[in-house]
Amino acid sequence: MTSPNHTPVDLSHVQPMEKAEILAQALPYIRKYHGKTMVIKYGGNAMTDPALQQAFAEDVVLLKLVGINPVVVHGGGPQIETLLQRLGKKGQFIQGMRVTDAETMEVVEWVLGGEVQQDIVGLINAAGGKAVGLTGRDGAMIRARKLRLSDQQNPSVEHDVGQVGDIVSIDPSVVKALQDDQFIPVVSPIGFGEHNESYNINADVVAAKLATVLQAEKLLMLTNIRGVLDKAGELLTELTARRIDELCADGTISGGMIPKIAGALDAAKSGVHAVHIIDGRVPHALLLEVLGDQPFGTMIKG
Repeated sequence: MTSPNHTPVDLSHVQPMEKAEILAQALPYIRKYHGKTMVIKYGGNAMTDPALQQAFAEDVVLLKLVGINPVVVHGGGPQIETLLQRLGKKGQFIQGMRVTDAETMEVVEWVLGGEVQQDIVGLINAAGGKAVGLTGRDGAMIRARKLRLSDQQNPSVEHDVGQVGDIVSIDPSVVKALQDDQFIPVVSPIGFGEHNESYNINADVVAAKLATVLQAEKLLMLTNIRGVLDKAGELLTELTARRIDELCADGTISGGMIPKIAGALDAAKSGVHAVHIIDGRVPHALLLEVLGDQPFGTMIKG
């Protein structure tokens, strides 16, 4: 992921009065969300396409400048996969979870806590923000234990996925301290265990849990689809717990979408006011959701 040379969008065809009206329409949302925290799960195309990277960074900086407190949690699956392939190692997944042996864990830490995180920090800083990178080790933020993964078809069977973590607790003190000093925290989903061992944790799960402990106003999860789609490929604009159970049972929600939806639902039930799964392939998707009045993506209701 590299910082691109950004070409501004040509808005010369938009009349001054129209521009003023667009800005004025954002005012109620700026007022509503001023001082509130929003946790953003950053991944997918938004993380690999240079123009989308730039738009994302600008959105995050704009939210901070109008008084909203963004916290970014990122993944890095494609980047991890690329490095594993260079090392001659093939990634393996069970029920959407990456099997993480000791060698893979080293790669995960290097990619998530190093390369990917610093690229995101650099993009936000280049757009005029002040971003700081964190892993779950910083400030003893994310304590974890080995994930016990039961088979979906036969719960009596347990899969060993190596150093994949289940969150024990999150201490958000370091995130709050950075927010108070006007920094934008960028969090890598790496936790630590009671014997100082490292754990690879699903980024969607980390984002959902962090949103819960911060009592965030919104949890925004960027994906490579328009939101959650039904069997016919139609967008589902709202989902309840019962509907999610039905969609998991009939296979509509499967694979990597399972932890994303489970985390989103858990956050919605635990006090996060709104959880949105949105299309990160759309430029400025964050602004469309936060400062727009049209439904965008899928909202999860607790």
